[in-house]
Amino acid sequence: MDDARATSQRHTPVLLDECLNMLAPALDAQSALLVDCTLGMGGHTEAALKRFPRLSVIGIDRDPQAIALASERLRPFGERFRAVHTTYDRVGEVVARHSPSGLADGILMDLGVSSLQLDEADRGFSYAADAPLDMRMDPTKGRSAADLLATAAEAEIAKILRVYGEERFASRIARRIVRKREEAPLERTGELVDIIRDAIPAPARRTGGNPSKRTFQALRVAVNDELRILERALPAALSSLRIGGRLVIESYQSLEDRLVKEAFRAGSTLDVPVDLPIIPESKAPPLKLLTRGAVLANEEERARNPRSASVRLRGVELVREWKESS
Repeated sequence: MDDARATSQRHTPVLLDECLNMLAPALDAQSALLVDCTLGMGGHTEAALKRFPRLSVIGIDRDPQAIALASERLRPFGERFRAVHTTYDRVGEVVARHSPSGLADGILMDLGVSSLQLDEADRGFSYAADAPLDMRMDPTKGRSAADLLATAAEAEIAKILRVYGEERFASRIARRIVRKREEAPLERTGELVDIIRDAIPAPARRTGGNPSKRTFQALRVAVNDELRILERALPAALSSLRIGGRLVIESYQSLEDRLVKEAFRAGSTLDVPVDLPIIPESKAPPLKLLTRGAVLANEEERARNPRSASVRLRGVELVREWKESS
């Protein structure tokens, strides 16, 4: 089996048809440009390039392994695909550098940890296998989860678990982490799993899925600065779209979805008195919502692809120029 085929079989894109259908009116044009802000193993990009024969895609990813695997998978598309190794909050710079018009027709974000990172046990993202406690999406830079837990104060660790993981027992877990590191450095995911299991009362461990899920999510978000990157990426993406362009985002946890929902709501809401008879064009909102609420995976997709269970899909169309103050 060649590497490209092996890569395609490792990853099933979530809500693929729904994403492409939402983007289609903006992409089905001559020389259209899509920016896949979270390239991963290239599943969404491959499907878009197949469906829209006049489309080009720029794929952004901070993970060098993802860039290499996706580039090999997408080699048959030649110059229609380009990969850029960076964080997706720099989407504006990427579009300005690579788009002849300086704008994109569509932008896609599939947030959170990728299948590649979860499936590679030695990356330390998964609580299902013992591995080095790393969790960096770009393993060539930044501090690992082990570094964070070795240096952060107990109160900081508790805050990370409570805010980013919505963990009820954050203080108990943080206290045990600090106690453990006083004996020896905390270096393995298995050690952390044991600490979490011992910190959470037995009745609470019996419900809500794996008790390590929230802590691992929180540490991953903190290590990779995911929420602040998303906060910067949203206005950068909207500023990079042409009029009529579309931004489509898949979120997998409530903190991400809250940021997306609020940005879309703010940009699509009229800011004029309710009794104003005529709305000045300058006061018209720059965004048009493409979904009523969030699109969820149906039972069939959840059964086929368990990672779709928590997805929230939202999209907007840019109907007038976006400004930072919009």
